[in-house]
Amino acid sequence: MTGATAGLGAHAVQRIAAQPSTRVIVGARGSNPSVPRGVEVVPLDLSSLAGVRAFADEVTRQLGDARIDILVLNAGTQTASIEGRSADGFELTFAVNHLAHYLMIRLLLPHLADHGRLVITTSDTHDSPMAPKTLEPQELAHPTKTGFGAGIRAYPASKLCNILTAYSVLALDEVKARGIEVIAFNPGLTGGTSLGRDASRARKFFVRLLMGTLFRVLGLFRPQFVRGTAERSGEMLAEVSLGNIAPPPGKIYVSLVKGEATFPDPSELARTRDAQDQLWRESAVMVGIQ
Repeated sequence: MTGATAGLGAHAVQRIAAQPSTRVIVGARGSNPSVPRGVEVVPLDLSSLAGVRAFADEVTRQLGDARIDILVLNAGTQTASIEGRSADGFELTFAVNHLAHYLMIRLLLPHLADHGRLVITTSDTHDSPMAPKTLEPQELAHPTKTGFGAGIRAYPASKLCNILTAYSVLALDEVKARGIEVIAFNPGLTGGTSLGRDASRARKFFVRLLMGTLFRVLGLFRPQFVRGTAERSGEMLAEVSLGNIAPPPGKIYVSLVKGEATFPDPSELARTRDAQDQLWRESAVMVGIQ
């Protein structure tokens, strides 16, 4: 599991680790991450493709002949601008939220158990006015369109990439033959997350103001803007990961609305096969997979 040391992920991993006879390995940065007792930690830097490869190598070494029953890719970042770059020179939000997890899927998919489960945390912002209307992977990786709001738009673009990737994985012959389940999970508008933890004090104040005023008013008319808690979102992520909640046949998207699971279709762009194939191909080149 990634994204298990803070926010909704911390609540989810507590529930997952509490299951009998369950071994949990999480990837985390820092020297002393906070995890429940018994949870194993392997160092992981999602801003570095080499770091992702090192993590995958160590996990597979520790597993030996064992298989991964559930792979939960929950980590994410949200930055105030698009100036930040990963260790490999990619725009930071795109690198962490999409490329790192794309590479991890490619590396760990052979080690998933038959009838295992892959859960990718996305966001309903992928289908919002801030989201891209066309897919331009190279522009997301090396942005040239700057200006006001560019950093805010990078987040929904990366979450669109998460859903496109989920569809691409589900379409793989190997995944179909082995009965691996793929779910894109939207926790909804959630308070108490670690997104934007590196933002300035002024930006954090602005986000809290939006949460407490504008989104509260919008929630009176559009349920998806009703803010939930990290505890509830984490509980539902755990339920999805453990297979207690699953989308209906033919669907992969689980979206929380007022803390309850709904199963809408993601955006039209997210369901476009050409866009899925394009992102899969170009991401492979970016991460160095032939």
